[in-house]
Amino acid sequence: MADAGVLSPTLDPTPVLKALRRLDGRATVSDVTAATGLDRAEAEATLRRLLEQRRGHLEVGERGDLVYRFEKGLLHRDAESVWTRLKRGAWSAFQVGFKVWIVGMLVVYTVVFVALLLAALFANRDGDGGGWEGGSGGGRRGGGVHLPMGDFWLWYWLWGPRWRGRPYYGEGYGDRQGVRDRRNGPPFYKKVFAFVFGPDEPTRSREDRDREALRFIRARRGVVSATDYVQLTGMELQEADEELARLMAAHEGDVQVTDDGTLLYVFPELMVSAHGAVQEREPAPAWRRLEAARPLTGNSTGSNALIVAMNGFNLAAAATAPFFIFPRLGIGGTAAEIGLVWIPVAFSTVFFAVPGLRWLGVTRENTRRALRNVRKAVLGLVSKFSLSGDEASALPEAEAALRVKGLKASKLPLARDAVQPTLDRLVAEFDGEVDADADGRTSFRFPRFREQIEAAHRARGDLALEGRTVGEIVYASDDDEATAGRRELEAFDRELAGADTLPPAEESRPALPPPDTLAAYLNDPDRLAIRDERELAVLQQQMQDRAKAPTGGRR
Repeated sequence: MADAGVLSPTLDPTPVLKALRRLDGRATVSDVTAATGLDRAEAEATLRRLLEQRRGHLEVGERGDLVYRFEKGLLHRDAESVWTRLKRGAWSAFQVGFKVWIVGMLVVYTVVFVALLLAALFANRDGDGGGWEGGSGGGRRGGGVHLPMGDFWLWYWLWGPRWRGRPYYGEGYGDRQGVRDRRNGPPFYKKVFAFVFGPDEPTRSREDRDREALRFIRARRGVVSATDYVQLTGMELQEADEELARLMAAHEGDVQVTDDGTLLYVFPELMVSAHGAVQEREPAPAWRRLEAARPLTGNSTGSNALIVAMNGFNLAAAATAPFFIFPRLGIGGTAAEIGLVWIPVAFSTVFFAVPGLRWLGVTRENTRRALRNVRKAVLGLVSKFSLSGDEASALPEAEAALRVKGLKASKLPLARDAVQPTLDRLVAEFDGEVDADADGRTSFRFPRFREQIEAAHRARGDLALEGRTVGEIVYASDDDEATAGRRELEAFDRELAGADTLPPAEESRPALPPPDTLAAYLNDPDRLAIRDERELAVLQQQMQDRAKAPTGGRR
């Protein structure tokens, strides 16, 4: 493994990138050194850094040699096509422009049309159809129609100044205090934006995702296979390999190949702690990370009904204005038709059309989530049947179907008839076996799934990375001269005593289960749960708000 100092991100990757392009994106360290003239440590460090940044994979030859293979074009991992960027940019620009339009259109036109309709009705009741003098709504009732544009509570309801610009994930995710005190609840304009464009989506940065992955690696004692990572994330095996290769390159990891060909990712540096042996709690597995359906608006039925009623009223009033409002108030001309008919009709039509079109995208996304949920639920059973007992046992297809059927009452997006295709894909990923009895009942075995979990398990026992400690402190930046001298003498005494190697912290290291017992990695396969990213984002926001609030004070 290359020296940590060589892994500096200041290394210029240009020569290695040029060499990889000439080598069709596939090379060993020796290929790169021969093509660039770099020393081996620099070439390896650059390849590892590129594996972290670019879309690539690790291959292992039958003699254990590593091959770095990068996808065509050496694209960055987060690279997107020009068409994708253009679509996202156009949608963002439309959102900004339409949101500005919404602010002034929906509520203002509703108030205007209410005023005009009342004026037209009063004018008709008084038999005054000859004109709308001074815009007073007939003028005969002294003071005309009151427009509540300056009403404080109306604007407070619209803008909600106490909301402080926080993301709106939907009314079901509001602050609990805001449930008791409506003044803290989401303002109306947030609900209008959510009706058109959907609620805000919580985003997880790469650092957030990596933090969870690193916790998992530490919990599994610094040694994981791609199958271990599939248990955590539910992603496909090849994708799990890619992610672990990236993490390996970013965190000074290494790879080992077992006799049966299992590729293990080893992270010795992650297991060094200032607090003795690492005892990390393992994150929830994939089957406790089922995805909730993506909402179309996130609003309550009442809020959506109010918004639909307001926009529908505007559309109907604008469409009928030339036949009802204009004649009774004596309004006419091109300016009136543009301002009171064409613009509100166009706005209201687009206002209804955008969520209608967006519904198609939400439906497709929920279909994808449904397929992922089925995969995660089935993975729990694969783990159960593969790791329980002395060998991998057969998983009946009927039991997998029953597990997925049981999820239908949980209001999760679920895909119909997805169990069989999911099992077929898992068989392909893990070299599984398919059996059928005399009655035609199909079952599936995944011995390779067990073998990879077991290979990583045995390597944990052999390497004992969790026993690494920093040992006795030999230098501290705040040491005075006497303390520094004492530390130096104690270190010298330990060397004389032959304690030049750090003993494992046996007393604090949790014992591994026997090599033939893999029940420790079952992860409670019968327990399913939803991981709601919106709920987590709201919880994080509440914790931040409480941290910022004065001690003992009220928000």
